[in-house]
Amino acid sequence: MSLIANTPAPPYYAVIFTSHRTEGDNGYGQMADRMVELASKQPGFLGVESAREDVGITVSYWSDLESIKRWKKNAG
Repeated sequence: MSLIANTPAPPYYAVIFTSHRTEGDNGYGQMADRMVELASKQPGFLGVESAREDVGITVSYWSDLESIKRWKKNAG
């Protein structure tokens, strides 16, 4: 996965997810990868960026608000 998303020229939307990391991975990496896999199949998905330290931060980019709403409703 690229560290920087290849997004188009604005306008587009970002969804930011943060999490508090605990000692050890405890399946976090696998779940994060699965989340990206599912999101990338959704219409309107543009890309994702993620940093994992004491706090995990993931930013996903979307073409429009309706795409975000559809992704939110998709439980996988």
